[in-house]
Amino acid sequence: MPRKPTRYTVSDGKLVLTLERADEGGYTVTSPLDPGLITEAETLEEAFEMARDATAALRASRREQNRAVTRPAGSRGTAS
Repeated sequence: MPRKPTRYTVSDGKLVLTLERADEGGYTVTSPLDPGLITEAETLEEAFEMARDATAALRASRREQNRAVTRPAGSRGTAS
C-alpha cells in the first residue's frame, strides 16, 4: 500500500506554503519563499490564515528592525 505524503506544497495565488504533518496532529507550516515564516495549523484554510498573520507580523518586525538600524546615532536621545 502506498504511503501518504507527509509534506505538501500549496498556493492560493499569493502565498506558497509547505505543510508538513506534525506527529501530534495538524501541520507545521513554512514557506519556501520566506524562511522566517513558521506557524502551525489544523487545516489547509487555517494554514493560510495563520501564514497571512505571520507574514504581517514578520513584515512589521522587519520594518522596525530596519528603522533601528538606519537611525542616525544622535537620534536616540543620547548626548553627543
